[in-house]
Amino acid sequence: MSFVLGIDTGGTYTDGVVMNKSNKEIIAKAKALTTRYDLSVGIRNCINNMNFDAFSDISVVSLSTTLATNAIVEGRGCEVGLLMIGYEPSDDLPVKEIRVVPGGHTIKGRENAAFDPEATRNAVKSLRGKVDAIAISGYLSVRNPEHELLAQQIVKETLQLPVVCAHHLTRSLGLHERTVTAILNARLIPIIKELMTSVKCVLHEKQIDASIMIVKGDGSLMGEEQAMDKPIETLLSGPASSIIGATFLCDVNDALILDMGGTTTDIAIIRNKIPRINEEGARVGGFLTRVEAAAINTYGLGGDSYIQLDMQGKLQIGPERVFPICIMATRYPHLLDELREIHVPNTYLLLYSQITDCFMILNEKKTANFTGKEQRVLDTLRDGPHSVIYLVKKLDEELNLFDLKRLVNIGVVGRISVTPTDILHAAGAYDQWREDAAKTAVALLAERFHMNYEEFIDFAVDAIIDELCFTCIQSFCRDDHAAFSFKENDAAAYFLKKQTHPDKSSFLSCTLKPQVPVIGIGAPVKAWLPPMAERINADLRIPEHQEVANAIGSAAGKIMESVKILINPGECGEGYVLHSTWEMKQFKELEEAVAYAKEFAMAKAQEAALKDGASHINLTVDHKDIFAQANMIENDIYIESRIEVIATETPEWERGQKQEKFFVDARDE
Repeated sequence: MSFVLGIDTGGTYTDGVVMNKSNKEIIAKAKALTTRYDLSVGIRNCINNMNFDAFSDISVVSLSTTLATNAIVEGRGCEVGLLMIGYEPSDDLPVKEIRVVPGGHTIKGRENAAFDPEATRNAVKSLRGKVDAIAISGYLSVRNPEHELLAQQIVKETLQLPVVCAHHLTRSLGLHERTVTAILNARLIPIIKELMTSVKCVLHEKQIDASIMIVKGDGSLMGEEQAMDKPIETLLSGPASSIIGATFLCDVNDALILDMGGTTTDIAIIRNKIPRINEEGARVGGFLTRVEAAAINTYGLGGDSYIQLDMQGKLQIGPERVFPICIMATRYPHLLDELREIHVPNTYLLLYSQITDCFMILNEKKTANFTGKEQRVLDTLRDGPHSVIYLVKKLDEELNLFDLKRLVNIGVVGRISVTPTDILHAAGAYDQWREDAAKTAVALLAERFHMNYEEFIDFAVDAIIDELCFTCIQSFCRDDHAAFSFKENDAAAYFLKKQTHPDKSSFLSCTLKPQVPVIGIGAPVKAWLPPMAERINADLRIPEHQEVANAIGSAAGKIMESVKILINPGECGEGYVLHSTWEMKQFKELEEAVAYAKEFAMAKAQEAALKDGASHINLTVDHKDIFAQANMIENDIYIESRIEVIATETPEWERGQKQEKFFVDARDE
């Protein structure tokens, strides 16, 4: 018997499942809190919680994660040096050390300027001791990779550092986006290495001898070696895995999939079990990349969203993530005692904190220069987390001016406060953690809103449900390519409110109804989605095992490698030029070029899939000739040929059946 172990390392929880590869049966499942200070602890706890010990039967370990996405959003990763060949930077780039050397090519792949090995070597030497990895981006390297490959060899000989070539990551034009992709890929190398090291440590302890796979942003799997070379491809790995998991658990072709996690709610709409691929590429942390990923709408609403009274006296939910009080009070019981000692008049304005805020040290080892006050805060927190009121009294500070935002932003200190998870505990709808701590904190926050306890809970629950209604309806509108936002458009907001809060005194009503079911996955959805579905007239489906759907998506994914080759007319209309990741090659006849491209791409795609660990490989060849209509001449004008070969591994439960891609490009729909 052969099993696959699926693990999803999220921002809040690490989920795990063991699946029988032959019949798709879920053998075991578990959750554990993600331990960001040491990922192996959370992974080990998750596996231990499964009550499963047939480790010798596990043949594959498949991972999904939000680590890459979160690292880019938070600006984490190693220091990267950028080597630019043949052009000067014209836009902001996420890197400090930039060197420019001669070279580059034309759109036809001809050398635009000669490559200068000596200048390149000197530029690389100047980065010694300043960076941990090198990204190389050459002008039109997707048309001819020669100069990037020469520079890569020089880096390997001179610095022996990890080196990333932009043309290896994407075949798309778009110089700036391609460069950003290469930089971020280089920055993420230690992030994915840490994950792989943590997983291997636990697997070794459990004597699990299995190959390791990781989910890419398009939902397919890649092997460990490729993940180390191209960690950028794990962007949106977690949300992509949730799509696979939801489609695996529910027998529906068309649906809206809503994954509510700790930090965000991620939504994708599938047609024929396939979501769109984002045409532009994944946009993360304000940077547009050329990474192919599923088109996912992400909203800053989750079980750990920060609930606070804003400066306008209104309730704000998220997008900042904090640690729920009910969870942290379980680990640190003294926090409840400190919350019970808080007595601050409602009229007292808090500029930088909520009355319920507590703080804890996350990573004091981060490189940062602390002010005297910040150092005193850290000294006070060394014996464990404390409430903001405890800190100001201990340090003799003014509560109104006590600001720890910088320490929170740089990841040295974590904020603990009221979240939707605390609201559920206070309302009696959830009892996994310290209900008494949640009730105490919620009562304090209710006073700030001049409400009694029950009134505030109803108010907060209603606001959270409204936010979920917004996320669903807005996602349907975006799928219809509607550009407006319900929150920024008064008319749209008016009709949505008519839908979610009908006014019996009004003669006007509004009814919106999704035409496809809403599939809810994630730990909190059983509590939050039923009332949301009622308000928007949705057919809600929450499948069995939904709380570990991301891990199921990891286990149910399949290897998919794609090789793309482009053929253009040669200069002055003479012959044809083939452009690939590996070479630029010239041909006299188009048929000869196409035949070579197909054979070459099939070999490379199969080679990559085998390297990932695939067996039972299915090859699909897509060949398109592009012509432009010509009115003045008899025949249309040949523009280019596009050849794509996709190698997919057939899962055991599908062998003998027709193969299909999990995801397709929206432009091919």
